Amino acid sequence: MNKSPLALIAACLVATPALAAEAARPLNFANDIVPILTKGGCNGGGCHGKASGQNGFKLSLLGFEPQEDYEHIVKEARGRRIFPAAPEQSLLLTKGTAQLPHGGGKKLDPKSEDYQDLVRWIREGMPYGKDTDPKMASISVEPSKLTMPLKGSTKLKVTAHYSDGSTRDVTKRALYEANEKAMAETSETGEVKLFDLPGDVAVMIRYQGKVTTFRATVPLGAPVDKLPPVSNYIDDLVFAKLKTIGMPPSDICDDGTFIRRITLDITGRLPTAEEMKDFMASKDPQKRAQLTDRLLDSPEYAEYFANKWSALLRNQRTQPTFARGSYLFWSWIRDSFADNKPFDQFAREVVAASGSLDQHPPVAWYRQVKEPKQQMEDVAQLFLGTRMQCAQCHHHPFEKWSQQDYYSFAAFFANVSRKTATAKDEEIIFNKRGAAQMTNIRTKQPVMPTSLGSEAAKLRPEQDPRLELANWMSKKENPFFAHTLVNRYWKHFFNRGLVEPEDDMRETNPPVNPELLSAMAAEFVKSGYDLKALVRSIATSTTYQLSAVPNAHNAKDRQNFSRYYPKRLNAEVLYDSVNRLLDVESAFAGQAPGTRAVALPDNSYNQSNYFLTVFGRPDSSSACECERTQEASLAQSLHLLNAADIQNQLTRGNGRADRMAKDTRPEDDKVTDVYHIALSRDPNATEMKLAQDHVAKKTAGKKDQEAFNAKKEAFEDILWALLNTKEFLFNH
Repeated sequence: MNKSPLALIAACLVATPALAAEAARPLNFANDIVPILTKGGCNGGGCHGKASGQNGFKLSLLGFEPQEDYEHIVKEARGRRIFPAAPEQSLLLTKGTAQLPHGGGKKLDPKSEDYQDLVRWIREGMPYGKDTDPKMASISVEPSKLTMPLKGSTKLKVTAHYSDGSTRDVTKRALYEANEKAMAETSETGEVKLFDLPGDVAVMIRYQGKVTTFRATVPLGAPVDKLPPVSNYIDDLVFAKLKTIGMPPSDICDDGTFIRRITLDITGRLPTAEEMKDFMASKDPQKRAQLTDRLLDSPEYAEYFANKWSALLRNQRTQPTFARGSYLFWSWIRDSFADNKPFDQFAREVVAASGSLDQHPPVAWYRQVKEPKQQMEDVAQLFLGTRMQCAQCHHHPFEKWSQQDYYSFAAFFANVSRKTATAKDEEIIFNKRGAAQMTNIRTKQPVMPTSLGSEAAKLRPEQDPRLELANWMSKKENPFFAHTLVNRYWKHFFNRGLVEPEDDMRETNPPVNPELLSAMAAEFVKSGYDLKALVRSIATSTTYQLSAVPNAHNAKDRQNFSRYYPKRLNAEVLYDSVNRLLDVESAFAGQAPGTRAVALPDNSYNQSNYFLTVFGRPDSSSACECERTQEASLAQSLHLLNAADIQNQLTRGNGRADRMAKDTRPEDDKVTDVYHIALSRDPNATEMKLAQDHVAKKTAGKKDQEAFNAKKEAFEDILWALLNTKEFLFNH
């Protein structure tokens, strides 16, 4: 029986309502087409999304500017990329499916839904969409959190939420990336597969400029029947996590390991043999806490942490006339730590520095960080754990920050001005009067100073916006400031931050123990931003005092702090430690003899000291801890093995080896002494026998001067072997 066209349409709608509704929905370029290009990587930084485009075709990075992308695809090059009369023959599709040569390879399958949507969009006349079309407001993932077994897998479902209240399943077009590649891998369809490492792993999910995170807890499942004694709230939260995932912690380290570990971490030096022996002999149950307090009160603590912050605050000597300023700045940093200046005050005095170097040495920071955008980026990364650099040109790909956020935050520094001081190449920093504002380079509109996630600051023309910024930073409810500092210090002591990298704290890079991070931040604020109190809490925790030796269950642990994670001594500490072992007095130009490398005021000494360069002392050219090289290299190994300066120090007259050869005490005592200096422990029986046999072999059959020379050479060999051991090169 014949049916009218209307009846046929009605029958189709009844038969396949969902399909008909989807077909009836008009396509929107930003909502439907751009995500296809993003999923295929077409608008990535390595393809058409880079600043210059690729082979004459340019797209906005990750599709953050759909209007521009529409112009490039539809109208640019006289419309050659689109062929409405035969959509399948469009260059956009023939390149994407690799029917024509394409440098990016095949990005589209002709049988896929993505391909069909592109064909339909072209056939329908390439609509951009209406202003009244719904805009995407957010995305969500199900499940958002899950406990999964080792080597388990799960399938994620991603939903886009639009301004009109509608939702859409966008699982197939979202992008997935695990933050711990050693723990999990993801597929293009949202499947998460775990490997055999326990702990926490997060998967960042991106779709059309929005991000969300899936978190998986992966228990080991071992019985945790007995835990070490709890010292403070840090242990409560760490041990609770270990019980949850079933990972027994290592035992508490011995006294020799502890004194070496904490002395290196707080003061950047090896403990002396006398300090080690006194500590080992003490029976006081509070001796570890007392040692922590003594080290925090020592001038070496202030020197060591001044070395850390001087590099982060770019204290450079890029020309000889900067020497005065760099030393004044370093001295101010050192004195701040010696006086235990509250950290919010320390940050305020840097961020809002004004005047001359004599009046206020932190103005030296503005000598190296000259532009408002650079000043903002450094402050955001250093004090707020937020990397804003990406948002200068486009919406941050992994965060919520836009270009508007970037320029409005940079506006806090818009009125920073400078004039020439009386001393050569020095400046006076001041805040000029007037409304502080910057121009968003894309919108061309002025923006006012605005804190991250806040409303624009209401400032009078005579106010210094930087003081308002400092006030916002130090508010107890600030979600960035305290969290960033405690995470940075946690990494200093544990060789791994609760968030990694330590200055990239964002929703899509969650902490491995969020309860611990929040508790430490709250305690830091409550203490009045007391840095020594923070260090004391960390160093006296049982967690910090756990052995680096793994047990039967935690050898693969990299994020739960079930044991201490050994770390290489940094360049300055290793240099000083080698000098201590070889009994060498350092000599740096312009510094008193014996000045420690950790007490050098700026980067200029790297050029004259190959040891510091090859072992990765930073050049203070950025606000990132990543500038400090920690990886081992062949050049480092060769330097320790046969560098001329180390060999000369080993063999010099009246050096340690020379004095050991002259010493009439038993060989056992002398070998024990150097083990105390280098490793803060006695040599074991095997090590002692090796040393005795080596001395005996070297001196066998020799007399007088020849015997002395042979004995000296034997002790040189022992010292050389010690300084090349991993036990010496690492804090453990």
